[in-house]
Amino acid sequence: MTTVSRVLQIVSIMGLLLTACSAQAQTADTDEDKYTTVTTYGVTTNTNSGILGGFVFRHSKALPTLFQGKRQFRYFAVELVNVKHPKEVQSQTPYSGARYVYNKQNYLFVVRPQYGREISLFTRTADEGIAINGILAVGPSLGIIKPYYVQYTTRPGVVDTRPFDPSLQPELIVGAGSFFQGFDKSKLTLGLNFKAAVAFELSAFRNNMTGLEIGFLAEAFSKQVIIMNDTNNRSVYTSGFVTLFFGNKK
Repeated sequence: MTTVSRVLQIVSIMGLLLTACSAQAQTADTDEDKYTTVTTYGVTTNTNSGILGGFVFRHSKALPTLFQGKRQFRYFAVELVNVKHPKEVQSQTPYSGARYVYNKQNYLFVVRPQYGREISLFTRTADEGIAINGILAVGPSLGIIKPYYVQYTTRPGVVDTRPFDPSLQPELIVGAGSFFQGFDKSKLTLGLNFKAAVAFELSAFRNNMTGLEIGFLAEAFSKQVIIMNDTNNRSVYTSGFVTLFFGNKK
C-alpha cells in the first residue's frame, strides 16, 4: 500500500469516527475539557517519505482571547524528517542480494520549527469524545544534505565504501554503505515551510492524550536540492502527511 493510500484510508476512518462522535464533541461549556497546555511527541509519515518519515514535537498553549467564539492556542512544533525523491527505487545486487538505491546521490533531512495558531473546532467532554482542532503554521526549514554511500568493489576481494558517483559501474556495487557515514560532509540549505492540518485528539485518561494530525505541507528551499543524479530534482516540495502523537495536557 502506498503512502497516499494510507493517508486516504486514515482520513476515511477519521471521517467515520467524526460522524459517530460529533454529537458528543459539541457539548456545553460546563462539560468541556478545559486544559490550557498540551505537550506531545509523535512519529510522522508523508507522501515524500517511507513508512516512518520522521519525528515531531508539538506544544500548544491556550490564549486568553477567542477566535470567532472558538478557543485558540499558540502552536509550536519541531519536525525532523527524511525527504525522499519520488524516483527512488531500491535495486538488488546480483551477487550478495544486498539492497541499495542506484543513482541516489544525497539524503535530504529537514529540521522544521513551526509557529502558528490552533483553533478548537469541536470540543470534547472531560471523559469522552473526540476534540477536533484546525492548525495553520509556518516556519524556517533547515535542510541537511548528506552524501549517500555505497560499497564498491575496487578490485577482486577488495570492497571500498564511497559516496555514490554516476561514473561507478553498477555491477561492481555490492550494497549500501552505513547510514551514519558522511554526516561530517553534509551541506546545509535554508527554506520556508507552511502547514495546514486538522488534529483529532483522544484521551485514554484525563491528563493523557493520543491523536492524529492530518494535513498538507508545502516547503521551498533557496536552491535545487540534488537527491538523485541527473533526474528531476526540485527546490519546492509538497506533501500530505499523517502524524501519530501522544503526550499530556494540563
